[in-house]
Amino acid sequence: MISVTSNPAWFGGFWRSVRSIVAHRQLLGLLVRRDIKSRYKDSVLGLLWTLINPIVQLIVYWAVMGQILGAARGIEDFGIYIFAGLTIFGLFSEALSGATSSIVANSGLVKKVYVPREVFPLATLGSSMFTFAVQLVVLFGACIVLGSAPFTPALIWFLPSVVLIVIYVAALGMFMSALNVYLRDVQYLTQIFLMLSLWASPIVYGWTMVLDVFQRFHVPAWLLEVYTNNPVTLAVLGFHKAFWVAGPADQYPSGLGLRMFIACVAGLVLLWIGQRVFARLQGNFAQEL
Repeated sequence: MISVTSNPAWFGGFWRSVRSIVAHRQLLGLLVRRDIKSRYKDSVLGLLWTLINPIVQLIVYWAVMGQILGAARGIEDFGIYIFAGLTIFGLFSEALSGATSSIVANSGLVKKVYVPREVFPLATLGSSMFTFAVQLVVLFGACIVLGSAPFTPALIWFLPSVVLIVIYVAALGMFMSALNVYLRDVQYLTQIFLMLSLWASPIVYGWTMVLDVFQRFHVPAWLLEVYTNNPVTLAVLGFHKAFWVAGPADQYPSGLGLRMFIACVAGLVLLWIGQRVFARLQGNFAQEL
């Protein structure tokens, strides 16, 4: 008999859970492929929607925010700037939204068979990574077409940005997916959180614009640090540094690499806490579902 409430220990239980997930990696792969196929099932255009959605979003933001509202003034190559930010934020938004509702969406499997329940939010993250990869190809193509090919040493900033988002989505996704089983309002609160995160990140405006506003109104410096060290903000800034070739050095906060490293370490601690909370709550999943 395998107890679904195993691994209660806060320290050793985490690594036992990791080994269990690795042992079920084939199932995890199957769930990822299922999510990708089912997302556009019975659709005429199919996977082309992974290209159409970000392109339409780019055009709307570029036209409305950049040209009509004037956000493009002072931001050279505004199209690449906004598309780079939307690409990495899209990974965070899609993965976290799907992970939050993943246990409820897979209630049939949860109630019938034993698998490490962590595979469900992780599978959502995996399918979101596929969509992200497709959009990344579009971003590279847009940079080349517009004459700003990002083939520079700064492209390495792409890696820590993605790692940062993956860590925090895995941590928050497990925590919020467990809470959503007991309180279904969590999935709606997640949508509000993602909407606020979009506008709280320098995607349609520059980080220096926030700096200017804070200085003009004499906002305490620590609030600027809180805003800047938000992991989503750091990931967006890292993506801008990687793909926005026209961006000057003063568009970024000092010590960006160190900030991202500290955020990654904090994210790993949060991931451990999130998994341990998930392990504590999963015992009654079947009854609640």
